[in-house]
Amino acid sequence: MSDPYRTGSSRPAPDVLVCAGLDPSGGAGLLADARVVAMLGGRACGVVTALTVQATTGVISSHAVDPAVVRDQLELLLTDVEVRAVKLGMIGSPAIAQSIGAALSLTSAPLVWDPVMYPSRGDVALNDSLLGDAVKALQPHLTLVTPNVRELAYLASRKVTDLDSAVEAAYALSIHLNAAVLVKGGHLGGSESIDVLVRPDRRDELRGPRLPHGEDVHGTGCALASAIATHLAHGADLVEACTLAKAFVADRIANAVRPGRGAAAIV
Repeated sequence: MSDPYRTGSSRPAPDVLVCAGLDPSGGAGLLADARVVAMLGGRACGVVTALTVQATTGVISSHAVDPAVVRDQLELLLTDVEVRAVKLGMIGSPAIAQSIGAALSLTSAPLVWDPVMYPSRGDVALNDSLLGDAVKALQPHLTLVTPNVRELAYLASRKVTDLDSAVEAAYALSIHLNAAVLVKGGHLGGSESIDVLVRPDRRDELRGPRLPHGEDVHGTGCALASAIATHLAHGADLVEACTLAKAFVADRIANAVRPGRGAAAIV
């Protein structure tokens, strides 16, 4: 896939702040996010919110880092580096959510949040009880939320069974958060992959081909949110950023890597 920002361009790479968990396999989390940002012509800086015990075969456990350290790291960074966008993934703990929310008052950069609650591999719920606290802390800063189906149902307190019910839940959540919500259609079936960008006053459908076994590739949610944030950092509007990011993820699914004995990875 061609890079719309590097070809024939001499402008400096925009800084994209990533706050996410650390997946030692590199298939998701901060390591994968940093790769995606670089692939799309950005420069990643970041803070680890949680350590995980996992490999390509699945997640065993997660361990939040010290919230005071997270806040100190972010506040020092944001008084030094002018970030153009923020990508937030796994939170780690309610206290970390509060630390991030407080530190983000130092930037007006758009915030894309992939609310990691359930991993695609393994049976470990990554602390869904903290999402309510995270929403309160992050709501003033949110530009876009990119939940998967289970996370959307949890955040909107609604049952999600198909694309229509997912869009209804996204509208309710968008109004509640005063932020955009991206419904990801990859796990909702159908002959096409249809994502829907929902805002309180409009909706935009983003259509693409459904790739075989795309739902089995690790790190697609991380890559999508990171790609959106990077495109926003380059100056794209929200619809354009989501459209370009969707195409990028489709390209990566078609060219997934296999670093271990388990699931294929997006990067």
